[in-house]
Amino acid sequence: QVQLVESGGGLVQAGGSLRLSCAASGHTFSTYAMGWFRQAPGKEREFVAGISWTGGSIVYTDSVKGRFTISRDNAKNTVYLQMNSLKPEDTAVYYCAAELTYSADYVRDVPTTYDYWGQGTQVTVSS
Repeated sequence: QVQLVESGGGLVQAGGSLRLSCAASGHTFSTYAMGWFRQAPGKEREFVAGISWTGGSIVYTDSVKGRFTISRDNAKNTVYLQMNSLKPEDTAVYYCAAELTYSADYVRDVPTTYDYWGQGTQVTVSS
């Protein structure tokens, strides 16, 4: 079992920045690919960014490329999402997720492949 706890959400003006953190406990963190997803009201959960357990593979959805950066610190069992140049359309509940893998550079953008999820943190971007 892996427990995931997100933090760092909040209210920010358009153009501002936030850094989300996701602290993991339980199973060995370094064997998990990690992903960030988001869900806005009335919309399906969508992939935002993912990182392999080595950090060697990183994937972003097109709408956040150049603005968001995912990273991880395996020594601290934490994955981060640095969000810059935020837009009102980034408003959503953000979730981190973990997928057990023994492939060093594996990362997926499909939510159904992830094994564990955090409770989510609200990000609201005002115009």
